[in-house]
Amino acid sequence: MANKAPSQMERNITTIIDVFHQYSKKEGHHDTLSKKEFKEMVKKELATFMKKEKRNEALLNDTMEDLDTNQDNQLSFEECMMLMAKLIFACHEKLHENNPRGHGHSHGKGCGK
Repeated sequence: MANKAPSQMERNITTIIDVFHQYSKKEGHHDTLSKKEFKEMVKKELATFMKKEKRNEALLNDTMEDLDTNQDNQLSFEECMMLMAKLIFACHEKLHENNPRGHGHSHGKGCGK
């Protein structure tokens, strides 16, 4: 029996994990993001979704501080995924802006625009 190819959602989950580790292994502990790694990741990988934060160091610092629940000045994968969850939720809400919900609903033009 041939292996079934991963679904789009499964590929996207793998991409999120791979991108996290692309940045987490640059300095310090290879399974956490330092403040520098976090800022670099946001500026490069979330430039459209976090436009305001990308341009404002204080907002980026506040975002990291909010995510850093154990206050160790680095973000574990779990802590970082809270940001992903918040962005996905905000994007979903944006897609529904001016588009009725319910059976047969539609989505708007997209997120980060």
